[in-house]
Amino acid sequence: MWFNPIMLFILRSPFHGLLSGNTMSITYTGRKSGKALTVPTNYVRDADCLLVTSFRQRTWWRNLRGGAPVTVRLQGRDCSGMAQAIEDADAVAEGLRAYFRRVPQWAKYSGVTVDANGEPNAESLVRAAQDKVMVEIRLTR
Repeated sequence: MWFNPIMLFILRSPFHGLLSGNTMSITYTGRKSGKALTVPTNYVRDADCLLVTSFRQRTWWRNLRGGAPVTVRLQGRDCSGMAQAIEDADAVAEGLRAYFRRVPQWAKYSGVTVDANGEPNAESLVRAAQDKVMVEIRLTR
């Protein structure tokens, strides 16, 4: 995406606070190229891990199938972690539930409705899970 270099520049700069409350970068190794690749993503914290969602049609997350070490630039600091791409629709729906409970205002971008108590609608979660994947990152330091 054309704006990724701009987002990455800001996340690495002293001005990262403009974005880093809900945006971070993930650096991983490409499966085929073996090169370090970095993408900006939105995230939410869920207990001891970070949750990221992506469209299935995007390709970056495929490098995390089966688990992969990553470095995240999180609130101005580099942190190591293990990332896992979650593709099973039921598991994705549960991940989306946790994701949208923390940031209900983002649910509308995935077509998920949220009730007055902040609870995502189960049917709309199932629909959204069809074209999404979740990436779960457990930080190791």
